[in-house]
Amino acid sequence: MVDAQSLVADAALHDIRAQLATANAQGQPVSLRGGGTHSFLRPPVGPVVLELAAYAGVVAYEPSELVVVARAGTPLCELETRLAEHGQRFAFEPPRRSSAATLGGVVSAGLAGPARPYTAAVRDHVLGVRLMNSQGELLQFGGRVMKNVAGYDVSRLVTGAWGVLGPLMEIAVRVVPAPAAERCLRWSLSLEDARAWMREAGGRFLPLSGLCYDGAHLHVRWAGSPAAVEAAAAALPRVAVEETADFWRQLRDWALPFFADPRALWRLVLPPNAPALGLPGSWLWDWGGAQRWLKTDVSPAAVMACAVAAGGYASPFDAAYGLRSGGLSQVQRALQARVRRSFDPHQLFNPELSPQDD
Repeated sequence: MVDAQSLVADAALHDIRAQLATANAQGQPVSLRGGGTHSFLRPPVGPVVLELAAYAGVVAYEPSELVVVARAGTPLCELETRLAEHGQRFAFEPPRRSSAATLGGVVSAGLAGPARPYTAAVRDHVLGVRLMNSQGELLQFGGRVMKNVAGYDVSRLVTGAWGVLGPLMEIAVRVVPAPAAERCLRWSLSLEDARAWMREAGGRFLPLSGLCYDGAHLHVRWAGSPAAVEAAAAALPRVAVEETADFWRQLRDWALPFFADPRALWRLVLPPNAPALGLPGSWLWDWGGAQRWLKTDVSPAAVMACAVAAGGYASPFDAAYGLRSGGLSQVQRALQARVRRSFDPHQLFNPELSPQDD
């Protein structure tokens, strides 16, 4: 017996194919939209906006297998609720601006939360995808297990590509058991002392799941077995203060007061041990220093040049997010263009965008 959600999904699939056929016939580019929660980074600009949110629903979920397969329009909050019922969650801690966030949007954006250095990137948890090409055909890549065939690992390739290789229609994601214990602590430190502690923590076997410096306080989150978490917390200075998980949720969702600053927001991805860059403005260090947020009035050229000199790259975290410098070499960009042409020869999907990686 076919359930109501499957009927809605079938109707949505038929509508998506019809819109693609019209766009092809008229030679019109297509912008992709799920829940719209990442539109502040990359607003739809094409004359045709392909709405994917209605193509939703869990296709398969067997908690003992630690894999969930769902259609791209499935709300992230719905999936997380279902996973939590079985004591599981997404390891990469996906950011979201609202409850409208979808699984397809999260994977297409490829952005991960504070736990990313300790649990790996989004692409490391995507096992398989079903992709639609410009002719409306569904193409299956990968599967529901870690083992894959030789050649391009397309499941990783499309993660963070913002749909330029084609809209994601179905995704198989590896999930993990929720930790048995978690503690969040903070204490006041100077930048120099915070950097020294983060360097030391990065070289030790600790149950870290978050490490952030906000300019005045070092925030640490432990997650794991109760014994490991308590032992790690006990080793911290006595001046450390217990805090709730709210800080980490707000950091994950770009909702801390820091992000409300009206100045331009930059995201810098750097080697964790890269020094402080010296650019004026307000800084927030996440991922133990590997991801740094900057609010500044400094020119874009100066910010990007400084990041490149430090061995990383900087991106404006707004509608111009796709315009980044230093992330890819000319050879890599040429390869990227070839791959894109092989999937979407006429650049029907999001033609103004270029794939990103985190």
